[in-house]
Amino acid sequence: MTHTHNPVYCALDTTDTAEAVRLAKMLIGHVGGLKVGLEYYCANGTDGFKRIAETGMPIFLDLKFHDIPNTVAGAIRAVAPLGPKILTIHTQGGPEMMRRAADTAAEQAEKHGLTKPWVVGVTILTSLDDSDLKAIGVADKVADQVARLAALGASSGLDGMVCSPLEIALARRATHKDFKLVVPGIRPAGSAVGDQKRVMTPKEALTAGADVLVIGRPITQAKDPQEAANLIAASLL
Repeated sequence: MTHTHNPVYCALDTTDTAEAVRLAKMLIGHVGGLKVGLEYYCANGTDGFKRIAETGMPIFLDLKFHDIPNTVAGAIRAVAPLGPKILTIHTQGGPEMMRRAADTAAEQAEKHGLTKPWVVGVTILTSLDDSDLKAIGVADKVADQVARLAALGASSGLDGMVCSPLEIALARRATHKDFKLVVPGIRPAGSAVGDQKRVMTPKEALTAGADVLVIGRPITQAKDPQEAANLIAASLL
């Protein structure tokens, strides 16, 4: 399974550039792309991103922008020239913030001659459950809040959303067939759940309708990351 057809993006959960680059090079052709998040980007910035991008792999830059519309547009203007495949924002920033984010990503891609990144919205973090929402004053259950924010993201021009595996079907109903679903909380059968509260196997998530499967520790902490990635890819066939 070549990386152009592989829906698995491996989360490089490290702040060490050398280790991230080592893993990235090792996984070329074994996963569909790579994800780098806040910890790595805060530690290494654009130079760290470029080091990974040199592998030629698609990169999901998961920074979850959440601020006033003008600031989020400015942040996207700053990172879009790096050429990420996927960018994240928080849908809770509201419709105007989401519209500005999507528009700015398109404008910058055209300006720099790049493929427009998917701007996808984070609804409810996969580490949260109903009791966590109640604690922060949200009376609705996770599923209801995800559905509301998914629909809002779709109507505000986002390319897709990040959702937990258990909300894939719900997200499909709340949005449209071309809306991309980027799904973390994926754990191959028999692996540790870790801090994720809402999980599913890769095959189950893909069958349910996921477009991208984000998998970190089951690959990066395996004795043989290539073999682990290959086994996951094989399980999807």
